[in-house]
Amino acid sequence: MPMVVPQRILIAPSGFKESMSATQVAQAIAAGVRRVLPGAHIDAVPVPDGGEGTAEALVTATGGTLVPAVVTGPVGDPVAAAWGRLGGAATGTAVIEMASAAGLRLVPADRRDPTRTTTRGVGELIAAALDAGARRILIGCGDSGTSDGGAGALQALGARILDANGDDLPAGGGALAAADRLDLSGLHPALAGTEIVVACNPDNVLCGPRGVARVFAAQKGATPAQIEQLAHAYDRWATILERDALGRDPGVSGVSGTAFAAPPGSLLDVRFGRGTGASGGLGAGLAAVLGARLEPRFTALLDSGLAGFDLDALMAGADLAITAEGAIDSQTRMSKVPAEVARRAQRTGTPVLALAGSLRDGAESVRDIGIDSIVALPPMPMPMEYAVAHAEPLLRDAAERALRLIVLGAAIAAR
Repeated sequence: MPMVVPQRILIAPSGFKESMSATQVAQAIAAGVRRVLPGAHIDAVPVPDGGEGTAEALVTATGGTLVPAVVTGPVGDPVAAAWGRLGGAATGTAVIEMASAAGLRLVPADRRDPTRTTTRGVGELIAAALDAGARRILIGCGDSGTSDGGAGALQALGARILDANGDDLPAGGGALAAADRLDLSGLHPALAGTEIVVACNPDNVLCGPRGVARVFAAQKGATPAQIEQLAHAYDRWATILERDALGRDPGVSGVSGTAFAAPPGSLLDVRFGRGTGASGGLGAGLAAVLGARLEPRFTALLDSGLAGFDLDALMAGADLAITAEGAIDSQTRMSKVPAEVARRAQRTGTPVLALAGSLRDGAESVRDIGIDSIVALPPMPMPMEYAVAHAEPLLRDAAERALRLIVLGAAIAAR
């Protein structure tokens, strides 16, 4: 029988945090594949996930423009950021990736204290889009370096978060433990007529044992004591949001729940509603105060048509799908890009190969969700700093190694 090797290959990766954008990852994988199969048809579609590169990807897909802005960064210093003004049928829609103003890459390693970092710059980007006439705003949650429950963003938009003495709270999630009341009388007036959609991981919730403090704060530099401090602060913040935001007249606030609220028509479950823990609780703050709709990231970004490609159609025509992530571990299953690619591949029976910068605890569990094989980038032990600095050639080489094994397997099967 003739040897069968994949002739149509779909490359659908995420970016590698603090290393390569999804576009760069897709290009590197494609280059490695072409070393082995120069004649193969390759569809390289970097998958936006709400994190770094999302605004650029959607702007490119719709023929829009990136609008630069200088905003308050997560540690309080000015940072260069941007928001996207979408074009084509999406004219009037702005896209903001919170990582542009409050991403982990903007927090120096020696200043990673999530009890103090702020999302104020995210609110400043929202205000800039409102001032420019946007009346629909899509906010991507991903790659965050903050854990302030969205307090900083709300303060930038005119909300006041007061302590028992009537003083404004300082920046940071740790301060939320002292929150006593919200004064929303000064909110940006254009918010009343603006639809806000938050593209987020629906598995992230604000409070409880699986709350965002206990699951993600350590990755942002929190000590065990700070994790518990943040968890306590989020409980207090939820109480304030429920009373002073969700307790408002819905006709004034515009809050009627989120895509995840249940039962239908009920108010947002601030503590345990799906997506409320997105980006260190930014989802909870925006949903409760601004009436933002929390949507699964891939529903908002891929199924809306804004991405510029139909992933399901490309998957149906592929012999092999290749995805990638900086690290594959037990959390990859939680609505990360490889999991979404595998979920869609199962509909068409398309085999899935995942490339990973590193393999961590629970990596093998992704086989249960439809990822058929995993290949790590480093061909030998090496320092993490070296691997990050040389991610592009390592990725090309890993893609080549994986494809050569696939061709070898096809040759064996053909004997």
